[in-house]
Amino acid sequence: MSGSSRLVDAQGVNKGVAPEFLVSSAMLDTVSPSADRGGMVLGQGIQQGEPLMISAMRNAPTRIVLVGGLYLALQTALRAMAVGAWVVVATGRPAKWQVLAKAAGNGPNGQPVPLVQIRRLSPVELPRPSEDSPLLVIHDGGPTPQELFPPRAPWQTTIYVLPYLHPQAGATANAADLVLMQRLPAGQAQLAGRIWRLLPQYVNELTMLKDDQVIARTNDMWRTLRLVTAQREQQIIGPIRRGD
Repeated sequence: MSGSSRLVDAQGVNKGVAPEFLVSSAMLDTVSPSADRGGMVLGQGIQQGEPLMISAMRNAPTRIVLVGGLYLALQTALRAMAVGAWVVVATGRPAKWQVLAKAAGNGPNGQPVPLVQIRRLSPVELPRPSEDSPLLVIHDGGPTPQELFPPRAPWQTTIYVLPYLHPQAGATANAADLVLMQRLPAGQAQLAGRIWRLLPQYVNELTMLKDDQVIARTNDMWRTLRLVTAQREQQIIGPIRRGD
């Protein structure tokens, strides 16, 4: 896939971005239906309600910066699992992420399915990503993340979960292929404006988002979407919310 704007598309527009995967019926029951060819439906358009998907798992090393609460990160991870991704979470709060391991379920031997690995914030050897087994690494290490797991191979995506914007996170933010932002306080929105050189109306919009709204930003795109959560997802991670 070429062009950062194609990281976010209306359903049916993006063709051949990622492969199809076989997943268990239990997993399909857990998450919302996936979009075309492995794209992850994240929400819907504000005006027309059309499904909007992110092509997070793709044939290129990919960085995503997520500014907001833990809920959005958990939902994104569930959607990645639904399209066949292995998920490695590096975090200082492992208890918050155990719901992902429970959602993956157990194998025929009764042991947990190794689809999700929850680890400490330290370097570790990662599974080798491939088209058939893409890898999502989630770095949940606070507002100034270290480069413990930079994406260096096709079919590896690293998500940096930032609870808030910090001036020292500018390099990480600027290197992102896609940024997902929930509502920000005025000071944080002003900092976002400086980091990404946003127009004043975009800075203002960041302060006005509802709890279920997210801004998706690339170098040449700014899109507002509304999160949509399936009933089974709500049973796992609760209702849509801005905070953790």
